[in-house]
Amino acid sequence: MPFTRFLPWLLVALASAPPAVAEPGSRLWATGGVTTIEGAAGGGLVPMAVLTGYASDREWGGSVALSHAPLDDYTVDVVAGALNWHNRIEISAARQTLDLDTLGAALNQDDLQQDILGAKLRLTGDVLYSPYGQWSLGVQYKHNRTFTVPDAVGARDVRGTDVYLAGTKVFLAGLFGRNVLVNGVVRGTKANQGGLLGFGGDKNDSYDAVLEGSAGVFIDRQWLVGTEYRQKPDNLGFAREEDGYDLFVAWVPERHLAVTAAWVNLGSIAGLDDQQGAYLSLQGSF
Repeated sequence: MPFTRFLPWLLVALASAPPAVAEPGSRLWATGGVTTIEGAAGGGLVPMAVLTGYASDREWGGSVALSHAPLDDYTVDVVAGALNWHNRIEISAARQTLDLDTLGAALNQDDLQQDILGAKLRLTGDVLYSPYGQWSLGVQYKHNRTFTVPDAVGARDVRGTDVYLAGTKVFLAGLFGRNVLVNGVVRGTKANQGGLLGFGGDKNDSYDAVLEGSAGVFIDRQWLVGTEYRQKPDNLGFAREEDGYDLFVAWVPERHLAVTAAWVNLGSIAGLDDQQGAYLSLQGSF
C-alpha cells in the first residue's frame, strides 16, 4: 500500500476497531499527551515518551487530530492519526501542509507538503510512578511530496528518517503542590524545516544530533500550561534555519477530547524571519 494512502486507512481502522477501543482506556487522565505536528504523542512541537491515548498494557487505543497554525507568512495544517498497542508500541501517520501565503506567487507554487509515518517503542518505565520516568525510542520516516522548491534551494534528498530518544516524567505534587511535567528528547535528523524543505543540503548533508524539550504545570487535571523548545539543523546555504519554541495551554475536558492552544515561533523559514503566530489543535482519543 503506498504510504500516501496510509493515513485514511488508519482513520478507518480507528473508527471500526473492536469495542475494546471504544472507550479511551484505563490509564490516568492526560497521560497520553496530545498530538505533535508530526503525528506522535507529545506536545505540539516536541514528542514525548508517552504513547497516544489511554490504552493500558492489555488494551488498544488511538487518536486523531487536526492542527492549524497561521504564521506571519505561512500557514501550517496537519492531519494525523495514531494507534497504541498495549501501551508498548505507537504507530502514527501525518500529512503536513505549509501554505506559501507570501512566497506562493513568486515560486509559482501554493504549498509544500510531506507525509510522515512514525513508530515509537516504550522501552522502560512509567511517566507517573517510575523514579526516572518513562523512556521511549521513536523513528519517523518522512517523504516530501513537493520537492521542486527544496531541490531548487539545495536540498539533497526527497526522503529522510529521524530517530529520537525521549524521556518524560510527571512529578506529583511538585511546584506549589501542582503536578509538573518534564520532557527531554535527543533527535538524529537531516530534515530542513522538519522535512518540508527536504533533507540535507549544500551546507551540510550529514545527520545532526539536536535537542528538544518541554515542561509544564498541571493547574488541575484538566489544564496544563507550559513551553516547548526545539533545535533544528542548519543545512541550506541560501537561508539560515533557526530553532522553534512555543508557549501552550492544553485543556482536557474529558478523556475523549483534548484542545491545545499556543503561541508558536518557528524562527526564520526560507529567508522570511520571525515566523510566529497562534496554534490550535483538536484531538479525539478512542
